[in-house]
Amino acid sequence: MRRNPVRARTDRAELYAVLDAGLVGHLGLTLPTGPLVLPTGYGRDGETLYLHGSSGAASLRAAASGVPVCFTVTHVDGIVYSRSAFHHSMNHRSAVVQGTARLVTDPDERRHGLAVLTEHLAPGSWEHSRQPDRKELAATAVLALDLTEASVKARTGPPGEDERDLETPSADWAGVLPLRTVWGEPEPCPLLPAGTPVPARVSSRG
Repeated sequence: MRRNPVRARTDRAELYAVLDAGLVGHLGLTLPTGPLVLPTGYGRDGETLYLHGSSGAASLRAAASGVPVCFTVTHVDGIVYSRSAFHHSMNHRSAVVQGTARLVTDPDERRHGLAVLTEHLAPGSWEHSRQPDRKELAATAVLALDLTEASVKARTGPPGEDERDLETPSADWAGVLPLRTVWGEPEPCPLLPAGTPVPARVSSRG
């Protein structure tokens, strides 16, 4: 990492923490028509990220063909206000994974990958949901991306300030405005029978 190497994190556990705390990542690759970045769900199992999408999507077909891909996850933890415009920033955590994705063709691993994705998004739901049928599996492509080439970057704390700005008596406010994401109240599907209780796997996330 050449830019701001002081923000690099080398502990593998920090990589896992950033990935596991996210819900949406961005898959970047180059198609014949040009570069493309797509938001997508994902799930991690050890050193493997599982991604999925329509088996007819040109982007996933390209990713499965062996072209280099980049997958990123970012969390914004706060906006950093400084006395100078130059030092305004964000407190954040981000992970960048580079490599080539592998199309998962083994039936057992495909189901495993889909289970990992489901459990990452909605823990406890795989075993309580109808499993994908043959038609649904045929319509879904599952990719595996190894975490060998991955980097983590994070910024925390107050703004960095220049001495000259600290000496300005009319300086504006400086500090951090934290940003947090919280779960709301569960909203039941209108097709549910009246009085259907919210399962603990849903209500416990609030």
